[in-house]
Amino acid sequence: MAKRLVIKVTAGADAPERCSQAFTVAAVAVASGVEVSLWLTGESAWFALPGRAAEFELPHAAPLPDLLETIASGGRLTLCTQCAARRDIGEGDVIEGVRIAGAQVFVSEIVGDDVQALVY
Repeated sequence: MAKRLVIKVTAGADAPERCSQAFTVAAVAVASGVEVSLWLTGESAWFALPGRAAEFELPHAAPLPDLLETIASGGRLTLCTQCAARRDIGEGDVIEGVRIAGAQVFVSEIVGDDVQALVY
């Protein structure tokens, strides 16, 4: 098993099953003791804002706020710099624990033998 798992989620309410899968895998990995970094990109960028995860619904899926809380408690949450800018989201707008960073940081996280990267 990889020592670190980096997940880039591009889907939000526009593709709820893909979105939920990414958050579920990240939360399960955190609960299993894996070092997790979840990147919010594209439409998932909205979940960096307070209250937005509570608006997400998908039947038979774990509630997104619960998954987000699990990930935040033991992993790292990053909002893509360009995705934030396109949505006019600033550092002061995001929930506690979310950082805003760009491609250089993403690349530095996914390079290495002990890393598994997934894109949803």
